[in-house]
Amino acid sequence: MNPLIRITAPSSKSLSHRALICAALATGDSLLEGVLDSQDLTRTAECLRLLGATIEPREDKLFVHGIGAASRPDASEPVSMNVGESGTTCRLMAAVVTAIPGIYRIFGEGRMHDRPVSHLTDALTRQGVRVTFEEKDGYPPLVMSSPGLSGGEVTINLEQSSQYLSGLLLAAPLATGTTTIRLIGKSVASWPYVALTLDTMARFGVPVILERRILDDWQPCAHAEAANLPPTDIRLIVHPAPYRAGTMRVEGDWSNASYFLAAGAVGVAPVRISGLNPSSAQGDRFMLEILTRMGARIEWTDDVVTVFPSALHGVHVDMNACPDIVPTVAAMAAFATGETVISGAAHLTLKECDRIQGPVTELSKAGVNIEARPDGMVIRGNGGLLPRDVDMLTHGDHRMAMSFAILELGGIGVHLDNPSCVAKSFPGFWDVWGKVRLGNGLGEAHEA
Repeated sequence: MNPLIRITAPSSKSLSHRALICAALATGDSLLEGVLDSQDLTRTAECLRLLGATIEPREDKLFVHGIGAASRPDASEPVSMNVGESGTTCRLMAAVVTAIPGIYRIFGEGRMHDRPVSHLTDALTRQGVRVTFEEKDGYPPLVMSSPGLSGGEVTINLEQSSQYLSGLLLAAPLATGTTTIRLIGKSVASWPYVALTLDTMARFGVPVILERRILDDWQPCAHAEAANLPPTDIRLIVHPAPYRAGTMRVEGDWSNASYFLAAGAVGVAPVRISGLNPSSAQGDRFMLEILTRMGARIEWTDDVVTVFPSALHGVHVDMNACPDIVPTVAAMAAFATGETVISGAAHLTLKECDRIQGPVTELSKAGVNIEARPDGMVIRGNGGLLPRDVDMLTHGDHRMAMSFAILELGGIGVHLDNPSCVAKSFPGFWDVWGKVRLGNGLGEAHEA
């Protein structure tokens, strides 16, 4: 067996956003350890600074002096917030700023102006926020004028994104009255991300009451229960409360670890990743379940997981709760024997690129037998790939670029048009991936 490849998981992007926002809204000083250094987090930090928060690095930590109950004075000109290509920044901050009286302009770059926000703005409009779309109705750029939030009952549709609810939740403690959020629609996209929001808010002193409907009564329920309920049977209650400053260490990122977990299974060298929480609320922890169902050998010790080279077989998997790892699973399935069906992920078309058609188009170039479906894709694997050189488009999407690297372990010479797009969530990816390449006898690290 080839030498063991040892990797430390990068910090969770999702938790980094939420921790930074909660600390910035708190009264006093917080110290955050392990906040991910990436383009998306830079955007969130810049937006929070515009609200008056102090955010500065201190050794390997972030010092945050929050704005507390202080309100930014009303201004005649909007506070202009460039969210770049970060959908998380856009949707979380678009809700959070409305809790602070003022006028705000939210705009972005790349595909951001094609990513919808109307479900969120509809909910905000019902709370007295005036919203103006500058180009297309329901999409950034937009200008919001808010007198602050008064609380009350609000409904939100989460079929496109759970980030709408996370934004409302983060803003709700700053309202003058209790906020009751009712869910509508037929489904909830990516519920585990809501659980991350609830956990982070609790860490900063703001509990949220989660309830389920039983007949005509409402009763408390747990995160796991809510994930399996119809949206109309869920409500969340947030009382006015100050965020409390504190310390927090951000755990490892299961999304960005997924590429290395897959590499351990499909390569010739086992991969050991440290810094992952086995009981994490992150939805992408499901990657281990998928690997197990596909036949991979996995070992756990505390916060360290090791994946060994394994003969994989196809599976049918609903990935509604973990859409970010769909490109990873699609690439990994090319190494399996039999049919892998990915379903439940129709909302992937609204990501940085169309993450259904994008992987299908590009993986086909590498000889993968793959077909798009409305809510996912089907991959028909024959146990490996025929070596070849392939020019592949990232579509400017960090997760496309990182998932395509997995094909190298099947003898594919992957040449990407924009390898640097990984900086959005994992600037050091190619350096870390170099360990995988060396461990598998593929030579020195390089940007594909």
